[in-house]
Amino acid sequence: MSVATGKGLCARALRETYRAFRANKTSWIGLTVFLGISGLAILAPWIAPHDPIEQHIERRLESSSSTYLLGTDTFGRDVLSRLLWGARISLIIGTLSILLAMVVGGGLGILAGYKGRKIDLLIMRVMDVLLSFPILIMGLLIVAVLGPSMVNLVMAIALTVIPKFARIARGPTVALKEREFIEACRAMGSSDLRVMGIHILPNVLGEVLVMASLWTATAVRIEASLAFIGLGVRPPAPTWGSMIRDGFENILDAPWLSIYPGLCVLALVFSLNLLGDGLRDAADPKLRDG
Repeated sequence: MSVATGKGLCARALRETYRAFRANKTSWIGLTVFLGISGLAILAPWIAPHDPIEQHIERRLESSSSTYLLGTDTFGRDVLSRLLWGARISLIIGTLSILLAMVVGGGLGILAGYKGRKIDLLIMRVMDVLLSFPILIMGLLIVAVLGPSMVNLVMAIALTVIPKFARIARGPTVALKEREFIEACRAMGSSDLRVMGIHILPNVLGEVLVMASLWTATAVRIEASLAFIGLGVRPPAPTWGSMIRDGFENILDAPWLSIYPGLCVLALVFSLNLLGDGLRDAADPKLRDG
């Protein structure tokens, strides 16, 4: 098989994947909800009715009204404005952490699968050690040591997911490196870096992107969990996890303080899971051909 033929098969697979994804109705629901939440987060500075950190103690714990559509919290801050700004933090941390994990973990997985032997053994044993820690516990340990901040949260969550991307990328690479078009590239004098970056990466990227959409939901849940126990972004910056935690103190008097951010986390995670399921079905050759 020639190099050109390999690229042609990759382009054909992408077209078939798009057609299969377009036929999956639930994935479109997930995509619509995700884009809606993302749009609200991006437009938060312009559509938020109030400053998310501005306090009005005299109006604390007010229920829904024309001034505060979703009520106020214990400091008299507008809940709706804090939800909109909190979406920005959740999406930024979730997206950046998974992007970092995808680049590092995917690169290590391709390197391990392509080189094999000692390099493969070394990389995958390190990944096994990282996988031995539960994701939330690993994130908690890292943030507790480095301190709660957005950068540290991104690094902590990324480190917990890197081994998963390495495993996902390694498997197809092991199979691909024995294919005819890869052998043809090596016979033509292509360097290992060129073969991995131009010929193996495009054929592995589909599976990696599918898992990235699913693990972004995991990253959002980890960020909310760490914020709930006080290891999220430092206050007064609004995050959904910290809003849920703050609402627990007044769960009987003002249940909306925990209900609204909880529903936001649910909607975002649910949309990402639907989107990931649709991408997974589209990337599966058996389901795509069926």
